[in-house]
Amino acid sequence: MENIIPIKGLVKYSITIDPTVWIFDDRRLDLNTYFTSQKEEVDEDLDYLKKAGAHWSREIMEGATFPPTLKTERKFDRQGMKTGTFGMEIKHFLKNAEIKADAERVFLELKDGKEHAFSIEEANTLIFKYSQDGKPITDGGPVHVLFADGSNVENPIKNVAAIRVE
Repeated sequence: MENIIPIKGLVKYSITIDPTVWIFDDRRLDLNTYFTSQKEEVDEDLDYLKKAGAHWSREIMEGATFPPTLKTERKFDRQGMKTGTFGMEIKHFLKNAEIKADAERVFLELKDGKEHAFSIEEANTLIFKYSQDGKPITDGGPVHVLFADGSNVENPIKNVAAIRVE
């Protein structure tokens, strides 16, 4: 249970998140390159529509195949997962919890009783680092919180116990 982080407060759904299962999630970020590569703003809804349209067009032209057998399908890089440093944007979890309209702040509650407060917009840019060199974060874990600009990579927020929305 010490690896589970609850999201609570002014949310429609109080959920719990478990960083130990994120390694296979397609939304994971490679933190070895994330802060050094160029960022490209992507409209997630537009990207989804483009991908769905391409998939639909492919099925019309080629016929449906179950399961997908194209060589272009994403494959897991097993060696990369064993040695990589990964993170996940917090915005995915806040979106799933459905923050209520009257909420203004997101608090990261730490195990020592301290808190870090962020606006909703700022919180949506934070990154949970959950893996270092292929191993789960144990020292100050289960996650370290990084700012999207990488300014606190050397001194991340550690020992997160819960996320509270107010």
